[in-house]
Amino acid sequence: MKKPELLLPAGSPEAMQTAFLYGADAVYCGLPSLSLRAGKGFDADTLAQAILQAHGQGKKVYLTLNLFSRNGDVERLEEFAGTVNKLRPDGLIISDPGVFMFMKEHAPEIPLHVSTQANVGSWLTVDFWRSLGAKVCVLSRETPFEDICEIKRKIPDMKIEMFIHGAMCMSYSGRCLLSSFMTGRSANRGKCAHACRWKYKFYLEEEQRPGEFLPVEEDDRGTYILNSKDLCLMPYLDRILSAGIDLLKVEGRNKTPYYVAQTARAYRRAIDDWFNNPEEWRSEKYQAELDTLQNRGYTTAFFNGLPDAAAQNYETTQSLSPWRNAGVISGWTPEGADMIVYQKIKAGDTLYFLPPDRFESVPVVLPWLIDGFTKKEVPALSPGRIGQSVFIPKDFFKALKPENLPVFTVARVKPES
Repeated sequence: MKKPELLLPAGSPEAMQTAFLYGADAVYCGLPSLSLRAGKGFDADTLAQAILQAHGQGKKVYLTLNLFSRNGDVERLEEFAGTVNKLRPDGLIISDPGVFMFMKEHAPEIPLHVSTQANVGSWLTVDFWRSLGAKVCVLSRETPFEDICEIKRKIPDMKIEMFIHGAMCMSYSGRCLLSSFMTGRSANRGKCAHACRWKYKFYLEEEQRPGEFLPVEEDDRGTYILNSKDLCLMPYLDRILSAGIDLLKVEGRNKTPYYVAQTARAYRRAIDDWFNNPEEWRSEKYQAELDTLQNRGYTTAFFNGLPDAAAQNYETTQSLSPWRNAGVISGWTPEGADMIVYQKIKAGDTLYFLPPDRFESVPVVLPWLIDGFTKKEVPALSPGRIGQSVFIPKDFFKALKPENLPVFTVARVKPES
């Protein structure tokens, strides 16, 4: 049985390099003009360089073109097709049937993937896209696992991709108008304000008492009635691998390289270990690593059918994990390492580095701190200045060497409450 592709999000060149460092087989990314993520992590030049680097490492890059088109977008598609033909990504991820047919004609050598936004949830729809020339179908997150397996059996010549981890949207496959209605920022144009994460108060009006509004609240924290927990299918990864699903996808192009590193390393090691010894495989140790990520609580969502109320977090949108992203190694000298700081750290803290070449985290105690800018000893450092770094002497790492902790290696810390 062939291993599935582990597909990670890349919202920036740094996230892409981090994903590959921690074991991703491929990444998906986009240009801000015609993608459902409005960030500006890539432009055509940086993406061209990133694709060359990825191909040099034997990795793949899929480019998102998953907006729902309007008339004003059509004239830009020809220019986009020219860019795609120059960039040569390994695939285009598309939602809109019109865009699909346009790119099929104008970029005929680029494989076309059907986005989760297209709401593919049956073998009949997969067969339709196959007939149009699609090479991969990314199934909607609402598709139960039994249905996914049936799709795989009935349409064996179509590659199937499914989400295994990441944020969930309370609307159907992300087709939400709440952000657009409340802020003018459309989720279907890459500008979601995440209004579903806000705190709401609800009021009842009795028919015979117009104007008398009765508040409906959970308690003084408000009501997060629309707030879904995060998807995590690690408990069922063995079943997914047994089914022969072709691509396993992690959501999160707006997430940090730290998130990319953590999810990539956990799923990479879990996949490899299952293929090495499926009989002895258990999910607990990999799940424990995912639990250290900031998360709203985890749900298996639609894996076993319609989710129940336990899939929502009604109390808060704050992370349930006490761990935070401490920083990322940005370079080495003969004397030690520079680490960009993403969380306040102070003398005496213990950082836990996540080496790409092993699964166990490595504690490194910082008895004192050296400011990366001034090279002077300080009691604490915060990520206030752009590029703020801490210099960590080589002796602090003990037996670890630079090759064990290359550039883009991340570290976590548990701040004091």
